[in-house]
Amino acid sequence: MATEANPYAMPSSSRTETVKNALSRWARRVGETTRKAEDLSRNTWQHLRTAPSIGEAAVGRIAQGTKVLAEGGHDRIFRQAFSAPPDEQLRKSYACYLSTSAGPVMGILYLSTARVAFCSDSPLSYEAGGGSKEWSYYKVAIPLHRLRSASPSASKQRPAEKFIQLVSVDRHEFWLMGFVNYDSAVKHLQEALSGFHHLQA
Repeated sequence: MATEANPYAMPSSSRTETVKNALSRWARRVGETTRKAEDLSRNTWQHLRTAPSIGEAAVGRIAQGTKVLAEGGHDRIFRQAFSAPPDEQLRKSYACYLSTSAGPVMGILYLSTARVAFCSDSPLSYEAGGGSKEWSYYKVAIPLHRLRSASPSASKQRPAEKFIQLVSVDRHEFWLMGFVNYDSAVKHLQEALSGFHHLQA
């Protein structure tokens, strides 16, 4: 209890409230951290399951991580892959898959100040003229001013399977899945889209 001798002493009921408040804040933080860890674990498992084989997906992620380190980060890879001008800034990058008629393609989704882009982690083969095979990275790039929507969705049969549907103004659809950081990808794509459209208005 505060006295003239010690003006900083607190009454015991005030100390009890302070301890209760501190424990309550701590419990909320632990709950949030636990939820985030569970989401990351679930999303990582879903990411690995999306590939034709879990081993392939794990090796692919390790190879992509090695490439990012060797080439100086996602920003440099993005600039090389999409010939980005110096004034275009990379905001975020996300490991995911692009749905194609041949099956899911593992790669990175890039969100910049000017576009949303996807590039496969490794080159894919395709039939060229004369029956020969050629190899090329699978790339998609949609300028933000041509992006109509970025909509989250989930499978009705398997709610853990989450998707993001990108639709261009000319109604081309791209489905992305198997995100390791799904909630962050949805949030930043929608923020970029609404911010860009707000600037255009």
